[in-house]
Amino acid sequence: MDLSVVICTYNGEARIGQVLDRLRSQLHTEAIAWEILVIDNNSRDNTKQIVSTYPEARYVFEPEQGLAFARSRAVREAVGRWVAFLDDDTLPDEYWVAQADRFAQTHPEAGAFGGQIHAEYEVEPPPGVKKLAPYLAIIERGSKPHRYDRVLPPGAGLVVQRQVWLDAVPERLVLVGRTTTAMLASEDIEVILHIQNSGREIWYNPEMHLYHQIPHWRTERSYLLKLVKGVGLARHHIRMTRWKAWQRPMITLIYLANDFRKLLVHWVKFGRSQSLEVVCEQQLLVSSLISPFYLSSLRQKA
Repeated sequence: MDLSVVICTYNGEARIGQVLDRLRSQLHTEAIAWEILVIDNNSRDNTKQIVSTYPEARYVFEPEQGLAFARSRAVREAVGRWVAFLDDDTLPDEYWVAQADRFAQTHPEAGAFGGQIHAEYEVEPPPGVKKLAPYLAIIERGSKPHRYDRVLPPGAGLVVQRQVWLDAVPERLVLVGRTTTAMLASEDIEVILHIQNSGREIWYNPEMHLYHQIPHWRTERSYLLKLVKGVGLARHHIRMTRWKAWQRPMITLIYLANDFRKLLVHWVKFGRSQSLEVVCEQQLLVSSLISPFYLSSLRQKA
């Protein structure tokens, strides 16, 4: 099979049908052998019943909470050479599957690639939210395909060579994703870094378009502060994934010094400003600074 399209969902009964309807309506897929796989990540609602009304979708229940577990299960269950990930709040346009398959055929050297993700806000967001778009997985990086280097795509809309994932990505990741008890983020970046470290390329395909449904509560200050805090607390592990074990102690000290410097500069420059952009940037800097100690404490508890 060419492609397995995976929807990872948690309590998605109100959202999953819309994504499945979009997949049902894909165009130019006649020559593509593909499947739809839904990974239910321990839902407590009627997600299973909703999916059961779509005979073209295969349903799998993953009881271990966390998006990293859902995506790993998806790779094990998928039968396609390529695995394309959707979230239950990302709606593909009618050519998304065709464009994913076309790019996979023309870029066999890629280990993974992502496309464009556009925002569809439930309500007009407050000032400053649109400048925080990358934290909401909004990706619009031009009309030309290019290879990623330091900046990497999010997991939503990511298309991965299944065998590359199996060869390069650990069975259990350090970062598991945001759960009901934690907002620790960047589990998707951890996966992509393992693929990149294996020598495979990561690409941007501008012809794949997703539309991220963003409810009003995701644009509220309290949520955004938790979101960037989770990104910051994961930052040390993400940084260290790029380096060899013997390099990490010295690199950690360099990052600590630089993070402390950035935080001081930020305080001097912005003082007690309470604008959304400023407080989110400050939260990110503080969380990044403490991330080595935070993750160490988590490992000790485990």
